[in-house]
Amino acid sequence: MSPHRILSPEEESVDLPRILCLHGGGVNSTIFRMQCRIIVKELRSTFRLCFADAPYTCDPGPGMIPAYQDYGPYRRWLRHKPEHQEVDSAEGAQAIVDSLAEAIESDNRQGATGEWVGLLGFSQGAKVAASVLLMQDNERKNQLPPRLPCSFRFAVVMAGSAPLITFDSDVLSSPYLVTSAQSTALHLNFDSCRDASSEKAHLVRSPTVHVHGLRDPGINLHWQLMEYYCQGQGGARLIEWDGDHRLPIRLKDVRAITTAILEVAREAAVL
Repeated sequence: MSPHRILSPEEESVDLPRILCLHGGGVNSTIFRMQCRIIVKELRSTFRLCFADAPYTCDPGPGMIPAYQDYGPYRRWLRHKPEHQEVDSAEGAQAIVDSLAEAIESDNRQGATGEWVGLLGFSQGAKVAASVLLMQDNERKNQLPPRLPCSFRFAVVMAGSAPLITFDSDVLSSPYLVTSAQSTALHLNFDSCRDASSEKAHLVRSPTVHVHGLRDPGINLHWQLMEYYCQGQGGARLIEWDGDHRLPIRLKDVRAITTAILEVAREAAVL
């Protein structure tokens, strides 16, 4: 390498702690990176943000056309429309795990060496991010073989809806959890869940940051995810902003999010 060559941001960040970012349904990693550009910029001296592609292709999500009409194919983590092909729960769970593992290994192959410490997801990706954190909490608690080659310590859950999913109902089951084969349109009656079980297997123990747009039509489901799943030992932080179902781009809103991420990372001893 020439001593006078200017390093790209990606090259400069190879040894920083890494956050794996999961896009929403009907998007993809390239588009999500563009949507997260201000978050990436605000965190670039502290974290390397890497972006994973979901395993299944689908139609473009809301707001993708015409802005991102040249950036397909669009992808999804879970079924969210009746026409989406049904899959076995074990197959669906493994497809998600494989996509995450491929993103992790791909960044490793690029020469990055920083520890994988967190997850950041939007919408469907936020549901998956919180569910992965729950899976790993359960693996650590019960000394189970890890399904991923790294151990995440916190998650940023942006516009994520309840319920969470279980990646293996044989080792983690609860009335509060659904499988990866079930549609994201499925909503739970939490009073019935509470009556059916007093156990807390569905609680995420690691810390989380939740980002809610106050004009998001799904905000009640976002509240349910935080209230029913993320009040464990690590606790949950809430950032609210005046917007709908999209990522905030105003610097004031973004800095509120990145400040919370830095606080949680310090509490989790990754900084």
